[in-house]
Amino acid sequence: MLVLGTALWLCGCSGMNSENKLVAPVAEKRPHTMSLHGVTRTDDYYWLRDDERKAPDVIDYLERENAYTAARLKPWEPLKQKLFKELTSRLEQDESSVPYRWHNHWYYRRFEAGLEYPVIARSRELNGEEQLLLDVNRRAEGQEFYALGGVSVSPDEQILAFAEDTLSRRIYSVYFKDLATGELLADKLTGVDGRVVWSNDNRYVFYIAKDPQTLLGYQVFRHKLGSPQGEDVLVYEEQDDTFYISLGKSLDESLIVLHHESTTTSEVSLLDANAPLGEFRAFLPREEGHEYSIAKRGDEFFILSNWQATNFRLMKTTAADAGDKRKWQQVLAHDPEVRLEDLLLLDDYLIVQSRSQGLSHIKVYPHTDLSRGYELTFDDPAYVVGLDINPSQHSRELRLYYSSPTTPESIYSYQLDKPGERKLLKQEKVLGDFEPGNYQAERLLIPARDGAQVPVTLVYRKDKFRKDGSNPLYQYGYGAYGHIIEPDFDASILSLLDRGVVYAIAHVRGGEMLGRPWYDDGRLFNKRNSFNDFEDTTRALLDLGYAAPGKVVAAGGSAGGLLMGAVVNQAPGLYLAVAAHVPFVDIVTTMLDESIPLTTNEYDEWGNPNDKPYFDYMLSYSPYDNIRHQAYPHLLVTTGLHDSQVQYFEPAKWVAKLRDYKTDDNLLLLQTDMEAGHGGKSGRFRQFEDTALEYAFFLGLLGLE
Repeated sequence: MLVLGTALWLCGCSGMNSENKLVAPVAEKRPHTMSLHGVTRTDDYYWLRDDERKAPDVIDYLERENAYTAARLKPWEPLKQKLFKELTSRLEQDESSVPYRWHNHWYYRRFEAGLEYPVIARSRELNGEEQLLLDVNRRAEGQEFYALGGVSVSPDEQILAFAEDTLSRRIYSVYFKDLATGELLADKLTGVDGRVVWSNDNRYVFYIAKDPQTLLGYQVFRHKLGSPQGEDVLVYEEQDDTFYISLGKSLDESLIVLHHESTTTSEVSLLDANAPLGEFRAFLPREEGHEYSIAKRGDEFFILSNWQATNFRLMKTTAADAGDKRKWQQVLAHDPEVRLEDLLLLDDYLIVQSRSQGLSHIKVYPHTDLSRGYELTFDDPAYVVGLDINPSQHSRELRLYYSSPTTPESIYSYQLDKPGERKLLKQEKVLGDFEPGNYQAERLLIPARDGAQVPVTLVYRKDKFRKDGSNPLYQYGYGAYGHIIEPDFDASILSLLDRGVVYAIAHVRGGEMLGRPWYDDGRLFNKRNSFNDFEDTTRALLDLGYAAPGKVVAAGGSAGGLLMGAVVNQAPGLYLAVAAHVPFVDIVTTMLDESIPLTTNEYDEWGNPNDKPYFDYMLSYSPYDNIRHQAYPHLLVTTGLHDSQVQYFEPAKWVAKLRDYKTDDNLLLLQTDMEAGHGGKSGRFRQFEDTALEYAFFLGLLGLE
C-alpha cells in the first residue's frame, strides 16, 4: 500500500519546488482583526473572500489547490475512474418515473440512454401516445452547469412553465412554453426562487423574487401572461428576514398557499385561486414558537400544530374559526413518543405519516369513523416510507414510496377500501450483480456520554463482515435543522460494501429522528451534543466489533461539514480520514455578517453571536476558530465557487489555516468546483464524479484499491 500522507512524487505540474517535489500551496497571511464582546480574533485568510468571484489572487490560489489535489491523488486516478464506471453502470439507462394522472393527462419523466437529463412528457391514456413537453438535455446544451427547477402546467394544460439555473446559485429564470405549438412565449421571469403557481383562470402566475445579495426569497409577485416582468405586481413582501417563504396550492386547487417559516415559527397565508387579483390573508397570524401547516377538505381545514404539543397534534376547524385556536377541534392527540410529520387529506380518508423511535409509520383513517384507522406494515429493521405523488383529492388509491438500506426505492399503490392490499408499481433497478440477500441492515441504539440513546443504521455485505473488529467503517452524519438522514437505499455505497466496508449513519441530535426534542437537544446551546453523539457512536462501534481501529473514515456535508470540522478538532486520532463537503466551518464570522446568504434565517438554529452568550458558545466549537497545533486525520475538503448556501471561502480559509497549524504529514486536500454550487456537479452521471473522488480517497487510504 502506498501511503500518500508520507510520499512525494515527481510530476510535471505546478506546485513543485526546485527539486521537483510536490509541495502544498501556502496561502499568504494578511491579518484581518475582528473585535466583539471584548474578544479580538485575527483571521489571516479573510482575504480569500471575494463576493464577485473574480479576484485574480483568489482564483489563482483555488486553482493551485486544485492542481495540488489532482497531483496528490494521481496514483488513485485509475481507482477513481473504476469507481465512476461502477457507480454509473448500476443506473438503468432508460429509467422512467411512474406516471400519475392530473386533470386529463398522465405525466411522467424518463431518461434516454447515455444522456444526463430527463425528458418531461405526458399522454392522454396510460402508456398512450407520448407528447414531449420538455427535453431538458437540449435546454442544458452548452452549459457547464444546469439545474431544472420547478415544472408547472397551467390548469387548462395548455402552457408549461419551467425554471432553470445555469450558475448554481439557486436563482432561477422561468420560461413559458405553448404546448399546442411547442413555441416559447415571450414571457421570461428572472431572479426567482424556481417555482410558479398558477391562478385557476390560466392568466396569472405567482412567484417569489430573491434578493441578489442575501439570496433570500422575500417578495411575492403576480405576473400576467403576455406582459413584461417590469409590470408585475408586488402582492406580498416579507418584513422579517428570519423567515423563508414558499408558494404552493391546496390539493383541491381552490387556494394559493403562501408559507412563512423560521426555525421555530410558521404562518400560512391564503389567496383564492379563482380571484387572483385579491390579497393573501393569514390563516392564523404568526405567534412566536407556534409551528403549523394546513390541509383543506371542503369547508374544513386540518391543522398539524405544535400548540401545546411538542411532537405536534392534529386539529381541525372551519375558515370562520381559523383565527382562534381555542375553537379548533382535536382530531389526533399529542403523543410525546410519536412525531406527527405529514398528512394527506382525501375525500374519504385521512392519511397520517408519523415517526416513532426513529421508524416511519403510515396510518389510514376513514373520515366516517376515525376509530377504524389501520396502519400499513413493513418488515425491514430500518427503512423509510412516505407519501408519493397523490395529485387528486378524490382518489381512493394511495401511493407511497418505500426504501431500506437493502431495498431499492419502490413505489406502491394501496387500495384504501381494502386494507393490506397493495401493488408494486415500480422498483428502482440496480444493474449488475446486485442481490439484496447478500446484504444485512441493522439498527442500534448507542448510549452517548450523557446517557442519550443515539440511533445508528448499519449495513454491510454478509460474506465480507466479521464482528471481530477487523472491518473498515464509513460513518456519515449531519445533525442540524431537524433534517433526518433517512435509512434508505443508496446504490453508490455498494462500492464500499462489496469491498468489506461497513456503512453507518449516526442519527445524532440536531436531526429529528427521535422527534422534536431530539432536534432541540442539538441546536443553540445544545449544539455540542451533535459532535459528542458522533464521536461516541464511533467509539461504541469500535468496542462492539463493527470496526477496526485505524480504519474508520467519516463524511458529512454542509452543516454535516461543521460536524466533521468539530469532530476532527476534538477527537482527531479517532479517524483515519474525513471528507468534509461544502463545510460550514467559520460559523461565528458568518453568523455576524447579515450580507451573507441565509445568515438571518439561522439565528434560531445556531444563535445570534451579537448576543454574548451565543457568541461565547459558538466560538467554543467553531471549527475554524478552534484549529489547534495537533495531528489531524487525512482530510478531503470540497466546495463550489458559486455555492449559495456555504460560501466557498469558508472551506478555503479552513484548509489554509489547517496547513499552518497541523503537525502531521497526512493529506490535506481542497477541491473547488469552479462551475458548481452547493449541490455539486449537475447531471445524472456527472454527479457521480464527486462520489468517485471521495470513495477513491477513502479506499486508497484503506488499501482497498
